[in-house]
Amino acid sequence: MTEIRFYHLERSGIEQVLPGLISKALENGHRIVVKTTDNREAERLNDHLWTYDPNSFLPHGTKREGFAEKQPVWLTSNDDNPNSADVLILTPSTESNEQAKYKLCCEMLDGRDEDAVNAARARWKKYKDDGFTVTYWQQGAKGWEKKSA
Repeated sequence: MTEIRFYHLERSGIEQVLPGLISKALENGHRIVVKTTDNREAERLNDHLWTYDPNSFLPHGTKREGFAEKQPVWLTSNDDNPNSADVLILTPSTESNEQAKYKLCCEMLDGRDEDAVNAARARWKKYKDDGFTVTYWQQGAKGWEKKSA
């Protein structure tokens, strides 16, 4: 059964945390789909991942580059999995109905948006009711901390 992790962004935005989450997943041998709100957001994050750290490299791509099946990380606004990923990362304000097709789904939650927090609470309940394993992670002074919910 898929594990659903809620990552509550309080101290940093998606641009700051996404590279670290992707790096960790790649280190653990995973392939990743990052779902964004639209194609413009996918391309914006694509550009960011190429430039966020000149001393780092995260292999990734979007529809613009093509060759989805060869990309360890695929950024898209669709509910597709063309690179046979086992990890799905949902950027803030993004939803999917495909979580069960992945080993792990990471929901990035903008903690400064009350509507987003309320929507996440509703999804949490639905995931629990559907039998998913659900965990909650909060940004702390030393990084991500797993909290009991």
